[in-house]
Amino acid sequence: MRMVLLGAPGSGKGTQAKLICERYGIAHISTGDMLRAAVQAGTELGRRVKAIMDAGELVPDAVVLALIEERIAQPDCAKGFLLDGFPRTLAQAEGLEALGIDLDYVIEIDVPDEEVVKRLSGRRVHPGSGRVYHLLYHPPKEDCKDDITGEPLIQRDDDREETVRKRLEVYRQQTAPLIDFYRRRAQQGKVRFATLSGVGRVEAVQAEIRQILAGKA
Repeated sequence: MRMVLLGAPGSGKGTQAKLICERYGIAHISTGDMLRAAVQAGTELGRRVKAIMDAGELVPDAVVLALIEERIAQPDCAKGFLLDGFPRTLAQAEGLEALGIDLDYVIEIDVPDEEVVKRLSGRRVHPGSGRVYHLLYHPPKEDCKDDITGEPLIQRDDDREETVRKRLEVYRQQTAPLIDFYRRRAQQGKVRFATLSGVGRVEAVQAEIRQILAGKA
């Protein structure tokens, strides 16, 4: 099973990706994790990535695609893989095809922007431990203080409302043509594409994904 999971920041994509990979025994390939692992491994490609990142530049699509090609050749991808965070753009999707990397499923987890803003802007973090709270869904016992240490919680810059809205705007601009691309591929019988709502309980969203993967939705 080879699949791509699409979803805006805060859509719950990471949580669902982990559950899918555990259930079906496929490799979870996060591009961010993959880039860091390549640098740590010190391969030729990893050294190229490190030089690019150290210079403060974005890693070109061609380099990321080469890393993906290298990664899916590893034994843990024999049963399949889930690409998380890639492709983000039409050019990247076309790059996957050019490498002959065929997909079985592309699933989009759709969450309204206002729900994403509520989810992300409500997050608070304890810097020392990384413990995460949410003002609505998982509030600390004492306002804006860590339950264990009593130390102040912070709001990360990425979680500020204005930043979240900018991230969403970029995501929508990049992803709209990507969705159309995979819909066309689905019409041609080259991939199964589905969009589902990411609003609701994690278990309910996961159950719907399993229905899609079982060909029942």
